[in-house]
Amino acid sequence: MGKTIAQKIFDDHRVGTPDTDVHVIRLDAVFCHEITTPPAIVDLQQRCKDRVFDPARIKVVIDHVSPAKDSKTALQGMILREWARRHGIVDFFDIGTNGVCHALFPEKGFVRPGYTVIMGDSHTCTHGAFGAFAAGVGTTDLEVGILKGVCAFRTPETIRINITGTLPDGVFAKDVILSVIGRIGVNGATNKVIEFAGLVVDAMDMEARMTLCNMAIEAGGTCGICAPDRITVDYLWPFIKDKYESPDEALAAFSKYLPDSDASYDQTIDHNVSNLTPMVTFGYKPDNVKPVSEMAGTPVDQVYIGSCTNARISDLRIAARVLAGKRISDTVRAILSPATPKVYNQALEEGLIKTFMDAGFCVTNPTCGACLGMSNGVLANGEVCAATTNRNFNGRMGKGGMVHLVSPATAAATAIAGTIANSPLYTE
Repeated sequence: MGKTIAQKIFDDHRVGTPDTDVHVIRLDAVFCHEITTPPAIVDLQQRCKDRVFDPARIKVVIDHVSPAKDSKTALQGMILREWARRHGIVDFFDIGTNGVCHALFPEKGFVRPGYTVIMGDSHTCTHGAFGAFAAGVGTTDLEVGILKGVCAFRTPETIRINITGTLPDGVFAKDVILSVIGRIGVNGATNKVIEFAGLVVDAMDMEARMTLCNMAIEAGGTCGICAPDRITVDYLWPFIKDKYESPDEALAAFSKYLPDSDASYDQTIDHNVSNLTPMVTFGYKPDNVKPVSEMAGTPVDQVYIGSCTNARISDLRIAARVLAGKRISDTVRAILSPATPKVYNQALEEGLIKTFMDAGFCVTNPTCGACLGMSNGVLANGEVCAATTNRNFNGRMGKGGMVHLVSPATAAATAIAGTIANSPLYTE
């Protein structure tokens, strides 16, 4: 019987099987940020286990509240900063060099096909876009990962979702993943890996694939994953060119992680997107999804373009195409937070930041802040936001606030209209 991508990765990294359904796997990387890692650091200190398994394989960033908004968040940053220095962790990204973790770490080349990665953050599943097994974990597992470089998981059952058809103009990866979650539900992939496949995925660039995998967790998935291919290799080539003679050689090496043709899946779903339209969430669950056309005219108070889901350079380019020569509605405030300093600089060089500012956007530094209602765009009770983020839970961006999840194109069009609206990039 053939194997899935996740099964092959587990086979390469398994160091023990304490139970028939539990596998201890070796970790290639442990990612850390200032919200979930400080409790692990403090607990390890209290247990007299203030050590790290390999400072070169631990990557650290301050991103969720950047810069600190109060004494509590400043303390979290201080604990992380001092810990990184104490243990000689070179890949530490402090204020000024930092960015949203799930955009910054791939951008730095820290994720490769076949890697195993954990982080105390549910959207660690984003990194599966590279053909890696990447999962968010709790404090105890994070501590073990930091200390020993291993983590325990149950057998990775996989759901394969084949994205078929032809993606219409003006419809993007965010619309695809919203439609998938709407179809299978928030519990549809609980404790499973979602393997995204099909010609539509094959045609996507790495940034679009990261958007798909980023929201696997919103369907309950442990990890979203895409098979590595030449697009993966080309993205990583600046970081791996000293290891391989050519991109073809790298591709051949990574092909060991391709799923076998006779791999066994828990479920296989064919999801045709030829007739897909731009999507938007309603209510307070990510599977509450409708076509934008069905919610057109719904007033919003804020538009937010940012987060680990949709704040990469391709997202900013799409939104800027919609905003060029336009002004946002007088009834709306709009915020842009580029995902990383590199994205910010690139957007400056391409004139995108000017487009956003000319349209009336407030442009902030890279940070996760608004996405989880901590800073840089928190909603008041009763306010409504159209956001390119990944969660629309009740109060997610502020107590009593409502979040409608949309693509960057829809967000930009909504900012102009003052109400939820399709972008001119999509024509029915």
